Amino acid sequence: MAALTRLGRAAFRLNHAAVRPNMTRIAGISTSKKNKDTITVTEPLIKESEAKTEAVAETKNWVSWGFSIRSEEEDNSMMHLMFFFTVTVCLVGGGFILAYMPDYRMRDWAQREGFLELRRREAEGLPLIDPNLINPENFELPDDEEIGDVEIII
Repeated sequence: MAALTRLGRAAFRLNHAAVRPNMTRIAGISTSKKNKDTITVTEPLIKESEAKTEAVAETKNWVSWGFSIRSEEEDNSMMHLMFFFTVTVCLVGGGFILAYMPDYRMRDWAQREGFLELRRREAEGLPLIDPNLINPENFELPDDEEIGDVEIII
């Protein structure tokens, strides 16, 4: 369990470093009493070229959808395209296809066949359910002597 905890911490550190590659230093905050109360940063955390692109993005008052961080128009276009495909094409179109696809596994075959047979019997004037489904001449039933005391459950 301890090894899994250490592995999780290492994975978190790697993920944190991958998400924030621009940061060269990370300042830790401690609540214990130390001799030094202040922290001074000697190196800039963000390079000047990145600061200019971030300043331009911030002046537009635009929050990216996550598809493009460079162009607001491209970001909005990709967002609308992705929502169209996921919601309209996948959910609505997929639901329509699943609802109206043919019964290729023949799951409802018995019910359809039963309705067709009922319609045929009504048209011919036959009883809906024949009491002699199997012709009694085709099989022999045992006599009462052969049955004896055996309980018959019908």
